[in-house]
Order: sequence, then C-alpha cells, then structure tokens
Amino acid sequence: MSTLSSLPTAPTWTKHHLIDAASLTVDEIQQVMAEAQTFSEILQRPVNKVPILRGKVIVNLFYENSTRTRTSFELAGQSLSADTINFGVSTSSVKKGETLIDTAETLLAMGIDAVVIRHASSGACHQLAQYFGDRVCVVNAGDGYHEHPTQALLDLFSLLQKMDSVAGKKITIVGDILHSRVARSNIHVLSKLGAEVHVVGPSTLLPVDIGKLGCIVHTQIEPALEDADVVMCLRLQLERQQSGLIPSTAEYTQLFGVNRYRLETYAKPGVVLMHPGPMNRGIEITSDIADDPRYSVITHQVANGVSVRMAVLHLVLGIHNLKGDAFNETVG
Repeated sequence: MSTLSSLPTAPTWTKHHLIDAASLTVDEIQQVMAEAQTFSEILQRPVNKVPILRGKVIVNLFYENSTRTRTSFELAGQSLSADTINFGVSTSSVKKGETLIDTAETLLAMGIDAVVIRHASSGACHQLAQYFGDRVCVVNAGDGYHEHPTQALLDLFSLLQKMDSVAGKKITIVGDILHSRVARSNIHVLSKLGAEVHVVGPSTLLPVDIGKLGCIVHTQIEPALEDADVVMCLRLQLERQQSGLIPSTAEYTQLFGVNRYRLETYAKPGVVLMHPGPMNRGIEITSDIADDPRYSVITHQVANGVSVRMAVLHLVLGIHNLKGDAFNETVG
C-alpha cells in the first residue's frame, strides 16, 4: 500500500474522455491510482458518499450484457452523488433501428454530462466521443475486441495493494487473447509501468501481431508461468468457440488450464492470481485456487472496481478539488 499512498495527487488529468489505455500516460495512470486510493478509503467509512458530482447526470449505455462493470459504474456514480441512469437497450428504440448517433442526439438533448458505454463494435465509443466533443464525457466500458481500460486500471490498483511496484515483474496473461479487450488494455497499462508482460494461449487464440504491443508470446503454458509474479486468467469465451478455434474445452483445459499443480510448480512463491470474471470454473481455472486467499485477489478486483471507476468519473468530468470542503463532506 505504500506505493498507492505515495502517488502524486496534483491534478495532471486533461482528457475529457477515457477511450483506451493505449493513450494513457504514466502520469495519468498514477493520477487514477492516487484518486482511487482516496476513494477506496472513503468507501470504508460508515457514510461513504461524497457530493463531488452532485447535479451531474451519468448514463450507463450498455449494448452488451454485464454484471460487474455496469453495477460498479452505477455504484461509483451514486457514491459521487451523481444522478445515474441505466439505459435499457433491450427496451429502447435501438430495437426499432435507432443508430448510435440517434441515441447520442437524444441523450444530448436530455442534458446529460457523461456516458459510460459498452458496445460489441470496436470503435463505437470513439465514434460517440467524436460526436459529443467536449459537450459530454465518454468512458469506454468495453468495445468489441478493442479495449476495456477501466478493467486494466482496477487490475493495476489490485496489484499495487499487494506489491510496491509492477516494474520488473513478470505478469502472465493466460487464455483467449484473440477476443480479449481486457488483455489488450492490461498489456498497455502494465508495460508502460515497466512490467514484463507475457501472453499464452493456443495459437488460434493469439492475434498474429499481439507481440507488437510489447508483450512476449507463448504457445505453451509452462514457460509462460515460469517464475511469474502474477498470473492473470482470462475467460474462455465459449460463445465465440463455435468456429472451431479450439478442438474442445476439455483439450483447452488440459493444455492451458491454470490449476494448483501448474501454479505452485512453475510460478514464483507468493504469486498473485487474477481473473477479470466471469469465470468458467474447471475450464480456464480450478475452483480450489480461484478461492485460495494465499494467491487469489479475484474478489478484491471486483471490490476495487468501484473506487477506480469513481476516480475515472471524477477525473473525466473535470472536477479535481480533492482537498476542498465539498470532497470532505459526506452525505447520506
């Protein structure tokens, strides 16, 4: 926790949107970490709401199903005293053929301040940000196979609760890299902070150019796990496996599943085990290690999602007076 406590808190944030992790600077990443630490402490109080975003309206616009991400953004907005609205795409005019920009125009007319968007199409949040300009903030909650920046930021925050720094650490990401926006965002964030990022999976689930992002690529799990400080399992996206990219889930588990034997034989003692969820227990990870507090920080990742997303919403909405009376005031 010493690293989080000592991070600079001076406002350095200039972005009106958070679209990707690739464009984040080290200073900006540190700013998110510092503010997330402050909000994490606030969330431990008996009365844990602050009025920083009182009067702001945040819309959660989710075109894909989500439990953890949508709920944590909703809680983050509420904890900052913003008015938070969940936009039900399944019951909206989207089902009648309304385009993303049509929806954006409607939301803009309603006087909203920020949109948190999850969309199946890569680049949808970028399109939305271009349309809104500086009128409405846009936060990417996952777009296609592109990125999921707040997941990478909360993963980093979870790691910094366990270690002083990720610099020089071997961090191995295991699984379906091809379809994983989480993997891409983590590679960007962790590499910028000096981590040595390795990815491993079946060759059919590895993008041909993934190494260009600055990671080391493996097609066998043992060398990827060797001396790893952190192992991050990814969900095998079963809904995307109908095209025959893997012979079977049983074979995937045999060759790439993370279990106690592999973790304790190859990784460093005290290795940190992560998973962004939801988990396919018994396929990409076994329950005994997923639930083992000696290794797993999976539940901490879920809890940290709220404080990290509070930090992101606070930063993009441009109100940075963390030392002011409005910040220290709590509301019921």
